[in-house]
Amino acid sequence: MIAPEPPEALADPPSDSEVRSRLRLVSIGWALLAGICAGLFSLGWGLEEAVRSGGCGVFYGLLAFHLQRVDPDDGHLQAGLVGAVCGVHSLGLPLNLETLQADALASLLVELLKAWLPLIGSAVLLHGTHRFLPASRP
Repeated sequence: MIAPEPPEALADPPSDSEVRSRLRLVSIGWALLAGICAGLFSLGWGLEEAVRSGGCGVFYGLLAFHLQRVDPDDGHLQAGLVGAVCGVHSLGLPLNLETLQADALASLLVELLKAWLPLIGSAVLLHGTHRFLPASRP
């Protein structure tokens, strides 16, 4: 009769500092991904706009990661976060009075689209990547 093999030793669970370190790296990864994507999406409108969008994208990525950890199923809160960061970005836009005098509504709409589209695209790409790569889940 063959003696049964002893069960393999279970791996030690990671320590609290290892988990925190891993989460910190993932958080930074989300922030960099969102910032780079937002910056690249708005690069066509100039370097200044790309830097502004990239900065807001980094901010969005950090917040989105921590929101995902707290309540991953709250889509309304995630959409609100995108809107809030886009609003913050819109507040930082330079006001060009010459173009606003000609056709105020059209100019304002174009400026808002230039501010919002890169961040919305970044958010869609970030959350799409998160959905399709199960290993990236916190």
